[in-house]
Amino acid sequence: MNAGADEKPETLRLSINTKATVPVGQYSHGGKSRGMKAVAAWDHDMRSEEKLVLGGILEPVSGKSFFFGRSNKTSDFLVDGLELWWKQRKQALSHVKKLVLNMGNSPECSGRRSQFLYRMTTFADMAGLGIRLIYYPPYQGKYNSIERLLGWV
Repeated sequence: MNAGADEKPETLRLSINTKATVPVGQYSHGGKSRGMKAVAAWDHDMRSEEKLVLGGILEPVSGKSFFFGRSNKTSDFLVDGLELWWKQRKQALSHVKKLVLNMGNSPECSGRRSQFLYRMTTFADMAGLGIRLIYYPPYQGKYNSIERLLGWV
């Protein structure tokens, strides 16, 4: 599937995934500091009022990447990120008629999740693109190329 998509000039393959929610705050990064003086930091994450979810899109053939973040890991989060990416890249990708999306196997992007499918259909209609979803088997998302970006694996 991937090699066939990469050979067609009107098809673009993307690798998409999100990471686990992380607390945002004054943490010591595991107690490691590169400064001459110890960094004042919180001991525990109980004080964190804000959380961040990082999502990423990678164009494996060109190596171009796009990152987005928010505080909720949902199907809307994924498609919102895809829409942001498309707004940024659609002029350069005007020749593209179809997207092949390599997806992790997380619940928010499940092919059985009606909200995700609704949002993907809405995006496809808005962008005028055909979309094919390719899922990795459970616990095999490490083969999704976005996972290797920034050492996510």
